[in-house]
Amino acid sequence: MRIVDVNEFYSPTGGGVRTYVDRKMTILGEMGHELIVIAPGREDRVEERAGGRIVYVKSPGMPFDSNYGLLWDAAPIHELLDRYDPDVVENCSPWRPAWIVTDWPGTGNKRAIRSFFVHNDNVEAYPKRWFGGVASPQAIERAFAWYDRYQGRFLDRHDTVVTNGPAMTARLRARGVRVDATMTLGIERRHFSPAFRDEELRAALLDECKLPPGGHLLLGIGRHHPEKRWPVVIDAVGRAGAKLPVGLILLGRGMATKALERRIGESPHIRLFRPTYDRARLAAIMASVDAYIHASDAEPFGLVGYEALASGAPLILPDAGGMAALADPLYTETYRARDAVSCAEAIGRFFARDQAPIRAAAAAAADGVLSDEEHARRLIAHYDAVIATATARTA
Repeated sequence: MRIVDVNEFYSPTGGGVRTYVDRKMTILGEMGHELIVIAPGREDRVEERAGGRIVYVKSPGMPFDSNYGLLWDAAPIHELLDRYDPDVVENCSPWRPAWIVTDWPGTGNKRAIRSFFVHNDNVEAYPKRWFGGVASPQAIERAFAWYDRYQGRFLDRHDTVVTNGPAMTARLRARGVRVDATMTLGIERRHFSPAFRDEELRAALLDECKLPPGGHLLLGIGRHHPEKRWPVVIDAVGRAGAKLPVGLILLGRGMATKALERRIGESPHIRLFRPTYDRARLAAIMASVDAYIHASDAEPFGLVGYEALASGAPLILPDAGGMAALADPLYTETYRARDAVSCAEAIGRFFARDQAPIRAAAAAAADGVLSDEEHARRLIAHYDAVIATATARTA
């Protein structure tokens, strides 16, 4: 099977979508399939990969976030689709790419199926963040029901609509948005394990936070973007640090980096580092911290949280969003989403507990995290079924 993914959210500088797509390409190649990604770039170029390739189309940059671009011109994308003649065309952007994909006529007598893969929910990520302080979630959903109706117009022209997990499926269906299948994401299990815990690395990271080996070490990972709500965690760690020797390592970069640096100020216990793309290094960091902490309540799935749990890291999570599905009292403390005081209290509760059984419970749960190979097999089986139905309909 050849899949062409017209992916406006694929960024050469990183992000959850890139992590997912890069690994998926490798897995599909090992299964005998091919994944070709059409992504916005600063120039036209092709990166050959095992299992497929990344085809960058010269595109304008996205306003306010230079890590991403905008696929706007249909002609070069239709030309590429004609050239590659896919069995499946995937798309995950609800804006211009959704219409570019639906308007592509296909090649010859063959009609590739169109799949819309929901990786994010713009109602959660933007209106609920912008207006959450002045209106209820239900009122915001009613005010932006036009967006769900808009989505319906292009989803009606797709052969299948899939989401990246049960939280996203429940959220969309509650608003009347079509979902045909839940394709829960998996992680690259071989890279993440509690066995990679390194006490020397932990001590070195605590030293970066100007804390001794007996201090407490938290880790956060993700883009520096307002929807990630890192100020909640930064403020919470500052509050908790008044009573506890707690440090925070944040891996990431983005449009809000300067704002976060100002928020941190002179605190010696909170450090920002660039993201690491060395999977072994990342896995060792995850396995060596005392807990992974998250802030976004608009997270559609939370791949990094699953990687942290597979590394045996306990969790401190908001009580809303895709990551909340990971919460288990045996190895998790939760707090009211968007509430730094509640988050600080959760940090305090977490470190007041006996750490050995918490870490043991997280290590036991690590074995149950879904692998990305299983996700890929389920996705291909779903596409095979959709293709068979479409073929029978036109026979």
